[in-house]
Amino acid sequence: LALTSRDNGDKYSVLLPTYNERENLPLIVWLLVKYFGESGYKYEIIVIDDGSPDGTLEIAQQLQGIYGEDKILLRPRAKKLGLGTAYIHGMKHATGNFIIIMDADLSHHPKFIPEFIEKQREGDYDLVSGTRYRGNGGVYGWDLRRKLISRGANFLTQVLLRPGASDLTGSFRLYKKEVLESLVERCVSKGYVFQMEMIVRARQLNYTVGEVPISFVDRVYGESKLGGNEIVSFAKGLLTLFATT
Repeated sequence: LALTSRDNGDKYSVLLPTYNERENLPLIVWLLVKYFGESGYKYEIIVIDDGSPDGTLEIAQQLQGIYGEDKILLRPRAKKLGLGTAYIHGMKHATGNFIIIMDADLSHHPKFIPEFIEKQREGDYDLVSGTRYRGNGGVYGWDLRRKLISRGANFLTQVLLRPGASDLTGSFRLYKKEVLESLVERCVSKGYVFQMEMIVRARQLNYTVGEVPISFVDRVYGESKLGGNEIVSFAKGLLTLFATT
């Protein structure tokens, strides 16, 4: 039963805007492939690199060689043009009817994606947002000042705009494709505020929002908050790939 319900034609396009993520990209892609593979949902990963000088795009090309062009799509741009336009650019090429947006820097763990998908199906939500301030969601590696600023930003927005989602600055979300398209067209902000504006506008348009508690890890490379065993199995996976490709 589980398998038939998973394969109902839904496909999930993950948009990964990157800028200087050569160290993180192989691990985030490996984790995405792992969790999508285990849960059996159809997916594609769209890497939108904004002309990273560190060679992120070359790494992405190697990953495409490993995992296949049907799974990894490269849609680079010549220079850093910002998040909002990256999503618009990525969506043009997405073949999924759902879009997942997340950061490529490993602050968002792909293991939560199956929960996002289940939550979306449970209530047929227009969008599902990963929240750090509900249930067992938490923030690792943030110092107190940043926690206060982030909580403060959320609190102020909640009070002033009453958008009804408990984490507005997060950028780990699942959208119905047409919902994201209509939101992005209306959003004018750039960067950090863009994520907040999306949720606020979603509320104005009466879109429904589901929430999944996530733990959020501050840019990990160097002192990874991913479990040690994940790093080990990632390394093993890499060795196997290099041995077989």
